[in-house]
Amino acid sequence: MKRTFLFIGLIVSFLGSSTGFSKGKLQVVATLPELGDLARQVGGDLVEVSTIAKGTQDPHYLEAKPSFSVKLSRADLLVYSGLELEIGWLPLLVQGARNPKVIAGGPGELNASKALDRILEVPTGNVDRSQGDIHPLGNPHYLLDPRNGLKVANLIADKLKELDPANAAVYEQNRVAYEKKLSAKIAEWEKAAAPLGGLEVVGFHKMWEYLADWLGLKVVDYIENKPGIPASPQHKEGLIKMLQQKKIPLILIATYNPPHDAEEVARQTGAKLATIPAAVEGEPGVDSYVDLFDHIIKELLAASGK
Repeated sequence: MKRTFLFIGLIVSFLGSSTGFSKGKLQVVATLPELGDLARQVGGDLVEVSTIAKGTQDPHYLEAKPSFSVKLSRADLLVYSGLELEIGWLPLLVQGARNPKVIAGGPGELNASKALDRILEVPTGNVDRSQGDIHPLGNPHYLLDPRNGLKVANLIADKLKELDPANAAVYEQNRVAYEKKLSAKIAEWEKAAAPLGGLEVVGFHKMWEYLADWLGLKVVDYIENKPGIPASPQHKEGLIKMLQQKKIPLILIATYNPPHDAEEVARQTGAKLATIPAAVEGEPGVDSYVDLFDHIIKELLAASGK
């Protein structure tokens, strides 16, 4: 792998030296499709956006393909989730890209989590791998609360204005328009989802906390033994008993999670299994950040019978 990235690094170094800074549209690379859509909304026709992870892929475990480094070598701006969500693959890609604009501290490096004023589940005490896939900086799935998406869109707009000051007025106009649109949708979703307040659910992976915090859901347990660790027979047995005793009505699982354990628990307890996209392009028709929450709210209401 190191030799492969060294070879790719030599190629992209040559490309960078021969092309220099990009002309015309700003080249934006986003690690997640949600971030890519937010960048398109505030960048408009002035940016060309590509993404690395697909909405059908678990972003924790993406393969660091050299072709992604080539993409990053041409980027004016890299937008990533942060909170170590991409820690297993993004540093390798940035290293292979050899693009000073997107390295740590570079002018085109944007950690989207810097927009947050509240991070959930920041662990206390020592954190090690025996505890599972624990993120020492806090839960990184913050884009499942659209209020955070609004903050990230504003942050991206500020960065675009910094990189392309000649078009700052256009980026600001796009930002204001999108803020108005997304704020109106948030109010619409909150009104529609009001019956979900207080609903107890079981999650597959520890990723629904921001969604639950926004809508007032109560995540009481998880199918996984620990984050990122498959359920043991003992854990599933205890989980089944708990769901039966408390009559928990709903299990939440992302479209990219393996379904077998969740299906088994649902089958033995009568709980409804809600398989919902956790990312833009996670299902056909979920083509934007707004589409994502339209779909999530509709699926939750249908699955819960609310």
